[in-house]
Amino acid sequence: MTIVGFIGSGHIGSTVARLSVGAGHQVVLSNSRGPATLAGLATELGPLARAATAEEAAAAGEIVVVSIPLRAYRSVPPEPLVGKVVLDTCNYFPERDGHFAALDDGLETSSELLQSHLAGAQVVKAFNNIFYKHLLSLSRPSGAADRSFLPISGDDPAAKAWTSEYLDSIGYGVVDVGSLADSWRQQPGTPVAVSPYGSVNDEFGTPADEATIREALSRAER
Repeated sequence: MTIVGFIGSGHIGSTVARLSVGAGHQVVLSNSRGPATLAGLATELGPLARAATAEEAAAAGEIVVVSIPLRAYRSVPPEPLVGKVVLDTCNYFPERDGHFAALDDGLETSSELLQSHLAGAQVVKAFNNIFYKHLLSLSRPSGAADRSFLPISGDDPAAKAWTSEYLDSIGYGVVDVGSLADSWRQQPGTPVAVSPYGSVNDEFGTPADEATIREALSRAER
C-alpha cells in the first residue's frame, strides 16, 4: 500500500484517487478551495481517503499527483516534496494559462518548468494524455489481454520505475517516452493525446495497447 497525495482533485485527480483506493492505496486529497470542499469526495471514496490542505497532502504522500492548471504551478509547495516522486498531469493551454515564452518557443516543456520549481523532487509526466472518463473505464488488471498503456516521461530512472509499479497497481501498463525534455511527445495536439483511447463522446473508450501507444508517439512532430 502506498500513500498518494493529490494537489488538485478535479477530473483527473479524483479519477486517479478513485483508482488508487480501488487498488488499496491511501489517498490524501487537496485543492485550492480547502479541505471542506472535498469532504463529500473523501466520504464517497471511503476510509482510505481523507481531505487536507495542499501542504498536508504533499507531506503525507509517498507519491504526489499534481493535477492543476499549469498557470498555478508555483502554488505547489516545494519543501514537503523534496526527495519524492511527483506525477505531473498538467497540460499547457495558453488560452487558459497565459503565455509562457519558453513553452511557446519550444525551449522547455511544461514538466521541465514544474521540475525547476520542485528542484528537490523527481517529476514524472503521467496521466496527461487521456480523457478522465477513459482513465477510469479502461483500467485492467496486469496480464489482461485488453490492457491499456500510458506514456510517462522523467529524468530519474528510479522515479520512473516506481511510477511504473504504481500505474501497474491501478490498472495500466507504461511506455517510457524518455526524459522530461522528451515529454512534448505526449502533450496536447500530439498523436498520443486522447485519440488512441477513442472518442470523448464514448465514455467507456477503446483499449490502447503498447504497440498502439508506441506507434502514436513515433508520429509526434514539433
